[in-house]
Amino acid sequence: QVQLVESGGGLVQAGGSLRLSCAFPGRTFRSYSMGWFRQAPGKEREFVTAISWNGGSTYYADSVKGRFTISRDNAKNTVYLQMNSLKPDDTAVYYCAADKESSLRYFTPIYWGQGTQVTVAS
Repeated sequence: QVQLVESGGGLVQAGGSLRLSCAFPGRTFRSYSMGWFRQAPGKEREFVTAISWNGGSTYYADSVKGRFTISRDNAKNTVYLQMNSLKPDDTAVYYCAADKESSLRYFTPIYWGQGTQVTVAS
């Protein structure tokens, strides 16, 4: 079992930015596609974005396209989510996830982090 560890959440004003990080323990990080999901209060967990094992491909939900950027550093076993132009609707617990398969469009997590809270004040 792999336990991912997110960090970087917090409170930000609308229009502001935050960067989330997710650490992947062990030496097999580059074997996985990585992604971010989020869950707002009273709503189901939803896909946000994913990145291929080498960072060469990315995929975004329409709701964050153009505002959020996913990236990874395989030397540091870390994936990042840069969030700009934040809106109150972006308020949620953000979860990091890992998938062994190559399809980003059908990203299906097999490992999860514990989540980090992002709150965007209006």
